[in-house]
Amino acid sequence: MNDIRAFTELLPSWVMPVVIVLVVIGALLLIKRLVLTRLNRLASTSPYFYDSLLLDALKIPLYMLIFCIGLFVLERMPAKDSEFSKMIEGSTLYVMPILLVIAAVFFFDRMISGMINHYSHKSSVLYSSRPIVKGISRSFVFGIGILVLLGTLGISITPLVASLGIGSLAVALALQPTLENFFSGVQLLVDRPIRVGDFVELDSGEQGFVEKIGWRSTWIKTLPNNTVIMPNSVLSESKIINYFYPSKIMSVPVEVGVHYDSDLDHVETVVLEEAKRLMQEHEFGVPTHDAVVFFHTFDNSSINFTVILKGQEFFHQFFLRAAYIKRLHKRFKQEGIVIPYPIRAINTEQEQPRFENKSN
Repeated sequence: MNDIRAFTELLPSWVMPVVIVLVVIGALLLIKRLVLTRLNRLASTSPYFYDSLLLDALKIPLYMLIFCIGLFVLERMPAKDSEFSKMIEGSTLYVMPILLVIAAVFFFDRMISGMINHYSHKSSVLYSSRPIVKGISRSFVFGIGILVLLGTLGISITPLVASLGIGSLAVALALQPTLENFFSGVQLLVDRPIRVGDFVELDSGEQGFVEKIGWRSTWIKTLPNNTVIMPNSVLSESKIINYFYPSKIMSVPVEVGVHYDSDLDHVETVVLEEAKRLMQEHEFGVPTHDAVVFFHTFDNSSINFTVILKGQEFFHQFFLRAAYIKRLHKRFKQEGIVIPYPIRAINTEQEQPRFENKSN
């Protein structure tokens, strides 16, 4: 016992308080881990959303809170070394408020971001505007946190707020293209000519699904799995074809030609029968749609007409058109309906050609 006391007396006076504080912090971290693990299991079986969100938002702030408790205990520990006591007292005076404010900022940021992610799946407007809304909310939370932190440290924020008015004008002029893209993105979200998930065609010819409407640009994923990134200011002034608005269902025209000797009434009956079967049997067809036929052209070698089918989405038209052409080709053979080849007549009398027999 005397040896232990002699050993402790040889150590600096600040060692034992630091060791005790580290033990306290370790014990609190262990308790936090055990309690959060138990609560997460209970939250996973709960039908509510906010309990899981609250536990997730508390992870980082709890670490900072435990560290603040350690500093508080260290400050209250008796120490013979007055210099060490003054140093700890001075550090906790500034460090603890900073940690508490940062913990609060992280907590509110996690909570707001989690709520935006959760409710974006229930609202199409929020789903499309999620990146911008999260960016605005995060900027607001961190901005308030910085002002509170400065006020906590004794720094007057009134001159800072006043100078922001003049500084914001200079920043607005310097960031004019960025702000133009930002407000164009807000305009796209409010006016909603396109939404996340829509299949669109740009005036430059690219087609694809709207993947993200960000604060600066919109990402469009094309069918070959490439991504077109359009600045919001350019997109807001472009002509856009939205194939998913007002409905995903779209017409699928199929061009067909038959021989001049064909019975057009019989052709129309056959075409409509196959169209009706296709709409009811094909996975991409619209069973409630009644196909229509329009005869429109006396062509060089055939009478042409258009059959109007309907598909559930834009890219379904390729599968429906291929299946319908195969059905018509087979049915036309059975019914004796001829799809003629192009005919070209060569007028030899007009050009008066000469044919020489080289064998002589």
